[in-house]
Amino acid sequence: MSTPIPGRHQGKTVVITGGARGIGLAYAQRFAAEGANLVLGDVLDAEGRESVRALEKAGVKAIYARCDVTKKAEVEALMDAAMASYGRLDVCIANAGVVSHGAFLDVTEADWDRVMAINVKGVFLTGQSAAKRMIATRKKIADWGGGAIVNIASVNAVLVQHNSVPYPVSKGAVHLLTRVMAIHLADYDIRVVAIGPGPTKTAMEAKVMADPAKRRIREIRTALRRMAEPEEVAAVASFLASDDASYLTGQTLFVDGGRLVLNYMMPDERAS
Repeated sequence: MSTPIPGRHQGKTVVITGGARGIGLAYAQRFAAEGANLVLGDVLDAEGRESVRALEKAGVKAIYARCDVTKKAEVEALMDAAMASYGRLDVCIANAGVVSHGAFLDVTEADWDRVMAINVKGVFLTGQSAAKRMIATRKKIADWGGGAIVNIASVNAVLVQHNSVPYPVSKGAVHLLTRVMAIHLADYDIRVVAIGPGPTKTAMEAKVMADPAKRRIREIRTALRRMAEPEEVAAVASFLASDDASYLTGQTLFVDGGRLVLNYMMPDERAS
């Protein structure tokens, strides 16, 4: 597993939505280990505050702000908190999202609207608000190195499955929104990229991991025969937000253990 690079994001301010737990918290821990100041936004207040306390005990500068990404005022307040606390905004990870399961004929209007509001509108509001603060940072800091917005898509931006409807549609929208944002923000020295994770060991996948049959399906659909660790996805986010990816924008990087190139399933037995 990748080792954090000390100083890679030294002094940068990083905002992470959905940062209270799971992959969101893994992003926070990775950027913290590389010198960043953190702002975590979430609707899970108790978990968010506890995560910030743990980071602070480790000597990290971090704050928590409640943020429902479907509400513009709360997103704006989150970005304002970053500017008020650290005077700059360099990286934003639009991680907040929800999943939904069910057959096409059973999807309700309420479920469709909920997923689209969080997974698409939320990414739009987050990116727009973050970009405005990055532009302000650019004007304020003469030698500013540029900003990076990292949207979180999914392999389901490309692949669909029988028991999910609004979720893959929403992630396909994030994939395209990333391209649109990249074009519009390039002249402001802001890069926009996305990560498309495959199955990852998070709270959302807890039921899958507890069921041997369901876990087996994840494994045989993945060339590397395992689910990702949150830290592995976080390492990619750190790279994409760093100067090492300075010529990357408008792209979605699928961190999927070979899920997309495999396309279907691995044989039950490995080749000898």
